[in-house]
Order: sequence, then structure tokens, then C-alpha cells
Amino acid sequence: MQNSIAKRIGLDLSNEDEELYRASKLSKELTKKQKWVLILDDLWKAIELHKVGVPIQAVKGCQLIVTTRLENVCQQMGKQHIIKVEPISKEEAWALFIERLGHDTALSPEVEQIAKFVARECDRLPLGIITMAATMRGVVDVREWRNALEELKESKVRKDDMEPEVFHVLRFSYNHLSDSALQQSFLYCALFPEDFKIRREDLIAYLIDEGVIKGLKSREAEFNKGHSILNKLERVCLLESAEEGYVKMHDLIRDMTIQILQENSQGMVKAGAQLRELPGEEEWTEHLMRVSLMHNQIKEIPSSHSPRCPYLSTLLLCRNSEMQFIADSFFEQLRGLKVLDLSRTNITKLPDSVSELVSLTALLLIGCNMLRHVPSLEKLRALKRLDLSGTWALEKIPQGMECLCNLRYLRMNGCGEKEFPRGLLPKLSHLQVFLLEEWIPPTTKDNRKGLPALITVKGKEVACLSKLESLACHFEYYSDYVEYVKSRDETKSLTTYQIREGLPDKYYNYYHDDFRRKTIVLSNLSIDKDGDFQVMFLKDIQHLVIDNYDDATSLCDFWSLIKNATELEAIEISSCNSMESLVSSSWFRSAPLPSPSYSGIFSGLKEFKCYGCRRMKKLFPLVLLPSLINLERIVVAGCGKMEEIIGGTRSDEEGVIGEESSTDLKLPKLRSLKLIRLPELKSICSAKLICDSLEVIDVYNCEKLKRIPICLSLLENGESSPPPSLRNIVIKPREW
Repeated sequence: MQNSIAKRIGLDLSNEDEELYRASKLSKELTKKQKWVLILDDLWKAIELHKVGVPIQAVKGCQLIVTTRLENVCQQMGKQHIIKVEPISKEEAWALFIERLGHDTALSPEVEQIAKFVARECDRLPLGIITMAATMRGVVDVREWRNALEELKESKVRKDDMEPEVFHVLRFSYNHLSDSALQQSFLYCALFPEDFKIRREDLIAYLIDEGVIKGLKSREAEFNKGHSILNKLERVCLLESAEEGYVKMHDLIRDMTIQILQENSQGMVKAGAQLRELPGEEEWTEHLMRVSLMHNQIKEIPSSHSPRCPYLSTLLLCRNSEMQFIADSFFEQLRGLKVLDLSRTNITKLPDSVSELVSLTALLLIGCNMLRHVPSLEKLRALKRLDLSGTWALEKIPQGMECLCNLRYLRMNGCGEKEFPRGLLPKLSHLQVFLLEEWIPPTTKDNRKGLPALITVKGKEVACLSKLESLACHFEYYSDYVEYVKSRDETKSLTTYQIREGLPDKYYNYYHDDFRRKTIVLSNLSIDKDGDFQVMFLKDIQHLVIDNYDDATSLCDFWSLIKNATELEAIEISSCNSMESLVSSSWFRSAPLPSPSYSGIFSGLKEFKCYGCRRMKKLFPLVLLPSLINLERIVVAGCGKMEEIIGGTRSDEEGVIGEESSTDLKLPKLRSLKLIRLPELKSICSAKLICDSLEVIDVYNCEKLKRIPICLSLLENGESSPPPSLRNIVIKPREW
């Protein structure tokens, strides 16, 4: 709570561990501010505010608002006013029910009468009404409505439930989910901590691992099915959309879900419960199927723990950052385990008993950066997902990987190897996802900064993976990439890829968790520009990165390589020290505009990025602007000779811009402009440039720049003004 309050008032407590001193700093800062309101939402027990550092009694201008389901919490917090939030009225309840049922659902008089009784069974509680209405949305058959009313009336609710009035409505909605996959997916959400934003991709991956989603030919199809399931759960209001790519579960719905999981002792959920020790032996009952102990502070699992849980399918111990040791005995009687997640723990050794978990379908060790030993995986023939990403201390590729004949997903680094073991990939013929990342070796004299090392793979071996959908790898030589393109099955295209070619002089990380773009990185390559480039790029490339390529004077040198790349969205140039401009004006003069080939490449571009190009004087010419109708982001950094971002004048481009010369030039979708360490930059654009969508401008250490006209738009009276979208301008140094 101290951290949460401090963050909102701009106070940094990260260097202060002692609770008392933190409280003192917080109290002083809040006292200075005088007028503020502190809202504590959904409080389940009273809090001594002076221990937190909230001087509620000492400051006259402050107010405290508490919401709670327990009246005694208000009493203990020293209340002045208590406002009981009553259930909504019968009229409001019916109006809310009809609204959430959907105005497109026409009810017959008979159905409407039953629907009113159904709404009444929700006891005028909004959550119950919303959930029930969503469950019955689209139902017009009077018999279904009668059945729903009978089930609601007869539903059995335990007397000790916190919210019996709501729970039986929520349970009804759960029971009426149309199939088992929907129900199982819903129950899985309760394994995450309360109020947790659950990443959709992570949740769906778990559902695939455990076999809730199955029987589909591709991983993409499985994820489509997963998103469809989550969308349905949102539509019936059992899940909420948190933000793009995330869902969350209302705490009452989660309580009901945990109650279902605990029936017949089938689930144990203590996620985010601040545990320092593993639950006692008596809690590890024989019928357990799912256990979630994620997001705790459990330090070790000693040899005294050897739970006998033959039906346990999922065990989530991830994000116990203090966990360093797991005894061998712990897994000895968990032979039915399918999903084991130990990600982001500090274990140094994976117990040898894991080698005997023959039913295991997913072994997740993401971010276990202290892990040095993984036992043989030879017997884990059922394993479908193995994730060793971020296991930087692991110096050997685990033994027995050649036996993982059912593996679908493999993500790992090189574990100290410079080349992926030859002959291994052909034995993993079912791989759908192969992500081979950089390896961070221990700091040595030769590698003082501990920078990542690249592990290479042979093109022909990657090409033999006929079921591959997602790929991230590094080919040492251009010939390896050509070999891959020529050998692969041309009828099957990758859904996502990040392919690096060549050996960089310095490390630059192009591997990202999100694989939204198909990326090719060219590093320090020597290519015969007069040769045959027909196999150079996969035609669906979306992101081109050119790093440390001194032979090129501009992007024109790559024209024969990218002319068919009509899906290109981003171009990134780094340390190309012969380039003076990304695109030269003369290139455009060589062919009349509009030219389909030019517009085909540039019209889809959303990002231009340029880093550390020493001779670059301008990013692109004015003549290119009409083609950049979809450009959203420009980033230029560390280019010591950069003088202008959009170079040239109208007279320079006469006869090239054509009709555009009589109108104001625009970058209509530009949202972000970042200019960093450009000591010679004098101009952004010499022409009048309108950017009505601009949101963010960052300018760091560009001290010859006198003005930023790019943000101006024109009003009806001809005067200029900042665009309404502009949110943020960050300028450094302050004196400039």
C-alpha cells in the first residue's frame, strides 16, 4: 500500500526497505500536499493508517473514503459517516436486466412474465442481474426460461457463503456454459491472483498444454479457438476485458469459481497469498487436480514434502522469486502431472525426479536465470511445450532432447553453444514453434559486460520442420538463409518469424516477446549487389532491419530485394556508415510518379527508425511524403551529421512532386516523433507540414534545432495551432 500511494504522489520509496522510515517519508510528503482524497476500495480488514504513513488525523484538508462489504471495518477505521449501498430498486433491476439481455431480443408476453421472475431471483444485485441477463441473451423458447427459473429457485447454496444471494446466480451462469471447454477455461482463470490482469496468450497456452483445447491441426487454430472461448466468457459477463490482450475476473466471480474448484477437494488456490512456506501436508489431498501457488514468497520446498496427489494435473509455482531449492522427493508421487510452471523462480537445480514425470506436456522455466542443471528429458515423450527462455546460467543443452518426439513448442537460448546441435531438429519434426534466442554468457575478461552471444542454426535443418508456424533464429551466413528458403515447403508460410542473417559487430536485440511482425535482420553482410536476389526475402516481410552494412549508400541499393515486399510496415537502419539519406531524390526522378512499385512499398509503412548512422544527413526527401500516408512513428538517434529529417525544398523537387506542390504536405497518421542525440540537426522539415494525429514529441540533445513546426495544423482562419491529439512533449536539456 505504501508503494501504491507513493507512486500516485510521485514519491520514490524504492531505496527504503524499513517500513517505519517509509511511513515517515510518506507522511511528510502527504502533509506537505494538504488537500487530497485517499480511496481504499474493497477493504476486507481494518488498516492502521499511521503505520502506512497516512496522516489522516493531522491534515485538515484530506479525506478518506473506504468501500467494504463488512460494516465492522468502517467502525474500526474511525468512521464519521457510513453510507450503506442498498440493492437497486425493482424497476431499476428490471431495466438493467432488459438492457443487458439485449434490445434485439423480442420477448413474448409469456416469456417476459417469466423473465421478470428470473430478474427478481437476482435479489436486485447488479452483478447477479448482469451475469444472468448475459446467460439468457438470445433465448426465446419459453421452456428454456421456465427451466432457468426452476433451476434458480432450487439451486443449493452453502449457508456460510459470503454472498449467497449472488453465488447461486453466478453458479447458474457457469452451469449453463455450452460445453466442457468453456467451463474448464473459466475455472482456469481462478488460478491467477485476485484482480490480476491475465494475459490472453498465457492463459490460452495453458489451456492447450492441459488439453482443454485440442484436436486442431495448427497452433494458430488452437489460439483462434482460445480467443473465441474467452470472447464467449466475456459476452456472458463471467470475464471482463482488462485492456488489449488481457482479461480479468471479478473477485466475487473468482470466489465462486474457487468454490467450484474446491468441491471434492479438486483444487487448491493460494495465488498471491504472500505465502513464505509451502501449504502443510494435510492440504495436499489425494483428489487434487489443480494447484496454484503463483506470485508468493515461498523460499524452498524441503525434503519433508512429498505429497501423494496421483491426479494432480497442473502445478503453478511461477513467480516465487525467493525460491532457491526444491527437494527431489517433492515430485516423486506426482506422476500424473501435465503442466509444471516454475518460471521466474531462483532455483539453481531442477530436481532429478522431474525426469520421471512421463505425463508432462509442458515444462516452463522462463526467466530462471540462476538455473544451472536440468536433468535428462529422455523419458518425457509426452512433452509438447518446453520453454527455457531466460535460463542464462544453463551452460549445457539438456540431455535427451532428441527423444522429445511430440514436442510442438521449443523456446530456448544456446546454453553456451555457438551452434545448435546438428541432427537434433530433424528429430523434432512436429515443432510448430521454434524460437532460438541469444545466450548471455557469464561475465569474463573477453566479455566484460556479459553481452549476449548468438547461436546459429543450419538452414536445411530448419527447413525440414514442415509444421513450423513461428520461427526466431540466426543464420551465420547468407548462404544458410538461401538454403532455408530453397529447401522449405513453399506451400506453407510462417505465421510469424524473426530471422537474423550475418554476424553483428555489436549486440542489438531484435527478438521480442510479441511476434506481431515478420522480421528479417541483415547484420554485417557482404552481398554481391549484381547477383541474384530472388530468394533474398520472403515476400511477406513486414519489418526490415539493416545493421552495420557499410556498402550501402541508401535504401536504393536494396531495391531489387524489397520491390516485392508489399506488406512492409517498418524499416530500421542501424550503424550503416555510408548512408547519407535513407532514400535519395534522384531515385524518384528515375521513374515517373505515381509508380505502383514505389507506392506499394512505402504506402504501408508505419515506422522509420534510424540509429547511429554517422554520415546520414537527412532521413528522407520531401518527395517521399505523399507515399507515407500511413506513417505513424519516426525515431532518429545518434546520427552525428543529421541536419534535417525531411530534406529538400519544393524547388529541389520540382517536377517530381507534381500536383502535390500546390497543396500543404501532410503526414496524416504520424503519432510519435523521437529525435535523440542529433547535434547538427537544424530542421525537421523546411516545407509546411501538417500532422493532425501527433501525440508525442521527444527531443533530446538536439541543441541546434530552433523550432518544431511539424506539430502545427491550420484553423479555418488560417492561423496555426497544436493538433488536439498532442499529449506530451519531452525536451532535454532543460536549459535549451
